[in-house]
Amino acid sequence: MGTLICSCSKLLLFIVCLTLCSYNTHSTVTYDSKALLINGQRRILFSGSIHYPRSTPDMWDGLIQKARDGGLDVVETYVFWNVHEPSPGNYNFEGRYDLVRFIKTIQSAGLYAHLRIGPYRAMQGFTEKIVGLMKSHSLFESQGGPIILSQIENEYGAQSKLFGAAGYNYMSWAADMALKTQTGVPWVMCKEEDAPDPVINTCNGFYCDAFTPNKPYKPTMWTEAWSGWFTEFGGPLHQRPVQDLAFAVARFIQKGGSFVNYYMYHGGTNFGRSAGGPFITTSYDYDAPIDEYGLIRQPKYGHLKELHRSIKMCERPLVSTDPQVTSLGDRQQAHVYTTESGDCAAFLANYDTNSASKVMFNNMHYNLPPWSISILPDCRNVVFNTAKVGVQTSHMEMLPTNNEMFSWESYDEDISSLDDSSTFSTNGLLEQINVTRDASDYLWYITSVDIGSSESSLHGGELPTLIVQSTGHAVHIFINGQLHGSAFGTRQNRRFTYTGKVSLQAGTNRIALLSVAVGLPNVGGHYESWSTGVLGPVALHGLDQGKRDLSWQKWTYKVGLKGEAMNLVSPDSISSVEWMQGSLAVQKQQPLTWHKTFFNAPDGDEPLALDMEGMGKGQVWINGQSIGRYWTAYASGTCNGCNYAGGYRPPKCQLGCGQPTQKWYHVPRSWLKPTQNLLVVFEELGGDPSKISLVKRSVSSVCADVSEYHPTIKNWQIESYGKPEDLHRPKAHLRCSSGQTISSIKFASYGTPFGTCGTYEQGACHSLNSYEILQKKCIGRERCTVTISNTNFGQDPCPNVLKRLSVEAVCSPTTQPNWRG
Repeated sequence: MGTLICSCSKLLLFIVCLTLCSYNTHSTVTYDSKALLINGQRRILFSGSIHYPRSTPDMWDGLIQKARDGGLDVVETYVFWNVHEPSPGNYNFEGRYDLVRFIKTIQSAGLYAHLRIGPYRAMQGFTEKIVGLMKSHSLFESQGGPIILSQIENEYGAQSKLFGAAGYNYMSWAADMALKTQTGVPWVMCKEEDAPDPVINTCNGFYCDAFTPNKPYKPTMWTEAWSGWFTEFGGPLHQRPVQDLAFAVARFIQKGGSFVNYYMYHGGTNFGRSAGGPFITTSYDYDAPIDEYGLIRQPKYGHLKELHRSIKMCERPLVSTDPQVTSLGDRQQAHVYTTESGDCAAFLANYDTNSASKVMFNNMHYNLPPWSISILPDCRNVVFNTAKVGVQTSHMEMLPTNNEMFSWESYDEDISSLDDSSTFSTNGLLEQINVTRDASDYLWYITSVDIGSSESSLHGGELPTLIVQSTGHAVHIFINGQLHGSAFGTRQNRRFTYTGKVSLQAGTNRIALLSVAVGLPNVGGHYESWSTGVLGPVALHGLDQGKRDLSWQKWTYKVGLKGEAMNLVSPDSISSVEWMQGSLAVQKQQPLTWHKTFFNAPDGDEPLALDMEGMGKGQVWINGQSIGRYWTAYASGTCNGCNYAGGYRPPKCQLGCGQPTQKWYHVPRSWLKPTQNLLVVFEELGGDPSKISLVKRSVSSVCADVSEYHPTIKNWQIESYGKPEDLHRPKAHLRCSSGQTISSIKFASYGTPFGTCGTYEQGACHSLNSYEILQKKCIGRERCTVTISNTNFGQDPCPNVLKRLSVEAVCSPTTQPNWRG
């Protein structure tokens, strides 16, 4: 027997090695109508978007491991042409732009990759460059690498229709060009109904259950399942409830979908001036399962993880057959997948947005909450319901680091040098981006007006009015070197008008308009028509002679700021000017001012951010690296709570109305030195830099809310079909961050509590020892688990009533023992 076991073990080892060797050298990716096939095996695949330039290399391992732990199979990323080829033929693949390192990190974690390349006609050379780079490192699956999909173009379908035949020809050319690169893996085009064979057309959106590919032999793929939405300066934050996102994914899968990519799974940060839009914030958090700082967002992360596990249990029947759809009520359905070998999986759906439903399926009753789907991997036991969240909710806070900034010093942007050799003049007003070529956010428009000594406004009469019409995105008005006012556009209304009284002097008056761009357009057609800057008219009203139109007179232009030209943000250049010292610099609060200070890196490993609430608008750098644009514009909109049920669109479930859209700006720890870190701020409006502080992001409290009959995966055992079995009781799981423990129980009630995390209240039924049980099991621990059962709480506090446990626990830093006594 021992010899037989040894021989079998060797044979098994040989087979495993043979399989792995075959995978590494002869892997294939194909597709049919049901799914992608990897080495001939159909797969249900879950993917998540993680964009390498929106994080730092030291974050990549953690982000990708969290993706794997969350049940993902694939990591998706755009390939960012603007960062890799900032000018023709000049390539950058260093630091945050090290695409090869990022893909290899995905490979090391045992995950697949989806590479999204393009767009535009000039992309052929760049696409071939990227494909060649990937091939040189054997990173396509056909070479034994992790890349199983590539994308050409992005959401071009709507534009293609507008351009007619020319649009179709371009799309066909792009597809053909991509196929000729011979990657050995399928190519996709998202939101492109006319994608030619063999390119797969895919869906992007909040919901894709109504989508079907353009040919019956192509799989149904969802390349962007929007986990949230981007944020714009001056707008509220957008939150997509995880119950709705899970419902959308389950609905897509139940109708035959086989590939889902969350856009975003980690949103990250638009460092530098990379945010598009325009008006898109520096934060690209996207309400993703992993937040901007790389921390897990609960309950979104955990609930989706359970969804993935539940669907994977159904994978064999899902990829083997088509569903039988039956009605269970007016707005209730069952999708049942049954194979000849006896596999059975069912999805029970309630599309009613207001009412729960009790349905009969396979001679058993099932309760379905509103707008929810229950998953039954054996067509009998519910292991997951999209609306029943059993994982914890984590509350994050920005806490002070107690690291003080050293004394501030300031330097006023030199407006008097606007007539230097770097300027040029012409008649009329020019479009901003055509002048700056995006080398800077800033463009000066400068002209002059002569005023006679007899002008009535100089002798007590009414001041004239300056009117400036701009197409975005902001403008600051200077008259004879003094700021007279500012005006701003919005994402919805880029065109705006400045109107203000101006005090002119006898003789020549210089009018200097500083036009500020807040990102480039990133969606739509005819970008050349998206004018930016002061395009007029610019006119003075109320002069003795009446109106004076300045639009077509001589204007002088200067790209950028003097501080930018001197590279004041660099540690090597800050000594090139005289900085104003200490409190005097802070008291002045002048517009167009550079501020600098130094600070030491705080202890610990929590993610860091700058609190910029005391400032107005500008940009910020640390040790010469750009954190990004900041703007403490207050959010307008409607924030009236949130109900997960019903279709989601960004105006729903908004947060932060009446507060700055973004006050915290991510500071990667890898950008810091232990001491003497240089912080440089350019302030356009005149904020108070002494109010800037460094904060750390940490879990402050965790909550759980679990009913006594919450569905659990442990109750599913295919072997037990039709046999009695012991019920696995659900459990409440609480976990603080690493380096924290549960220091107190803020709320605990087993019975009929109500409310949500942070606002729980006791109901009519309450077990008196709820607090005692939770304190005993959880205090002093990083994590704890509490079974939801009457025996665990001593007795049934209210027989014949459905009970639940609601708990909120406070997380605090772990106290280090004093071993010296």
